Amino acid sequence: MKKKNGNAVFSSERSESLETPLRKLFQNPKRILGRYITSGMTVLDFGCGPGFFTIEMARITGPAGKVIAADLQQEMLEKVKNKIKKNDLGNIVEVWKCPERSTGLSGKFDFILIFHVLHELPDQSGFLKEVQTLLNQDGRILLVEPQFHVSGKEFEELEAKLRRMRFEITAKPGIFLSRSLLLKMKNQ
Repeated sequence: MKKKNGNAVFSSERSESLETPLRKLFQNPKRILGRYITSGMTVLDFGCGPGFFTIEMARITGPAGKVIAADLQQEMLEKVKNKIKKNDLGNIVEVWKCPERSTGLSGKFDFILIFHVLHELPDQSGFLKEVQTLLNQDGRILLVEPQFHVSGKEFEELEAKLRRMRFEITAKPGIFLSRSLLLKMKNQ
């Protein structure tokens, strides 16, 4: 793992471990995302890594949709670019290299996936405030953290923080070896 501002960032050198057949069996992108994403949506895969979820997001949104695959590491984005090319999804997926301390994005999204990433960010509150500005009025966020990095107590504290920030927790989907929340903004 690389250290970025004191937080461990999953190394691109180990990215193959994110795409094993076993992971696809237990954290199947189509099964996880199929109930939240529909054709024509604009979606963000934040911390996309090598694109484990990105490609399925593009297949679900189809040519009428748009997927932004955003990551801090250029090496990860290169892996995503290769997958986009291999799967002929260049008209759907755009890669975005995030600056060090923000997403750097300004668009609006119908759905944002933050999968096993938040615990790596040095300024989680600042990031979550930025995400609020990126979400469409009826948009949803699927926030998933790994059980082996984020304790139950830490996740409860995160839930409390999210509620204070005007996020509404609409579900807690069961995802293998993970703690997860489906979020929307209150007063929608």
